[in-house]
Amino acid sequence: MPTAPITARTADLGHGLTVRRALPHAQRRAVGPFVFWDHAGPVTLAPEAVRGADVRPHPHIGLATVSYLLSGAMTHRDSLGTVQDIRPGDVNWMTAGRGISHSERFTHPDSFAGGGLELLQSWVALPAEAEECAPAFAHTPRAALPEGEDGGVWWRLVAGEAFGCRSPVAVASPLFYLHLRASAGARIPLPTGHTERALYVARGRVRADGATLEAGQLLLIDGAEPSLAADTDATVFLFGGEPLGPRFVWWNFVSSRRERIEQAKADWAAGRFALPPGDDAEWIPLPA
Repeated sequence: MPTAPITARTADLGHGLTVRRALPHAQRRAVGPFVFWDHAGPVTLAPEAVRGADVRPHPHIGLATVSYLLSGAMTHRDSLGTVQDIRPGDVNWMTAGRGISHSERFTHPDSFAGGGLELLQSWVALPAEAEECAPAFAHTPRAALPEGEDGGVWWRLVAGEAFGCRSPVAVASPLFYLHLRASAGARIPLPTGHTERALYVARGRVRADGATLEAGQLLLIDGAEPSLAADTDATVFLFGGEPLGPRFVWWNFVSSRRERIEQAKADWAAGRFALPPGDDAEWIPLPA
C-alpha cells in the first residue's frame, strides 16, 4: 500500500448531525486542491427535530464548496440570492472567492428520506490568482453528469476529468472527483494523469494491495499504483488533482495569505458579509 490509510475523525455538528472528517488531517492537509472532506450520515431525525439540524448562515472565502448527496435532500441559500434544493446525485458548486455566506436548511419533505440524510461535502482551494474572484453559484443536475459501468463497477464523474470524460461542472484548476459503486470482488479502476489522488470508502470494504480499508478510511495514492478491489459491495469516492501550494485554513476560511484570514474574521465579526436574502435573522457567530 502506498501510504498508511487515514481514519476519518468524528465531529459533532450538534442536534444529532455528526460527520466523518478525513481532511484536513495530521497525516495530510490536502489532496490536489481538495483541502476538506466531510461525510455526514446517514442520519434520520424525528420530524420535530429536523429543523434543529439546519446549518445557519455562515461565511466562506478563497475556496469552492462542493455538496453532493447520497440520500435525502437539503435547501441551499446564499448571499447572492440563490435558493436551490439539492437531491442525490446533483452537484452544488459554490465559489466563495472574495466572500460569500450561505445556509443549508432541511425544510424539504425529503430531507431525511431514502434511509436518512447522507452528504459528502468537500472544499476545493482556488488558485492564488482566483482567490479574490467574484462569488458564484452553480447547480448541475445528476442527469448532466457523465456515467459509465464496466466489470462490476458503476461510476459517475462529479467534477473534473477522468476516464476520458469531462464533467460539465466548471472548475478553477485541474482535478477529478468520482463516485463509484463496486460489486464484491470487482477491481476498482484508478484515473491517470493527476499528480495527487485519494480513495475514500463511504460504505463496505476495499482491499488495497492485500490490506483492508473500512468505511470512513481514506487512502492516499502518491506512489506505486495499488491493486484495488471491493472486498464487499462498496461505495467509494476517488478524488485529487494538481496541488496549489500551502493554504491556511481557519474555520470556514481558506487562503494562501494568513493576513487574509484575519481580515475575513474581522469582517464576519463586524457584520460586513452580506447574508442570504430571506434567511438573515440568524447566523453562526465567529468562533472564539
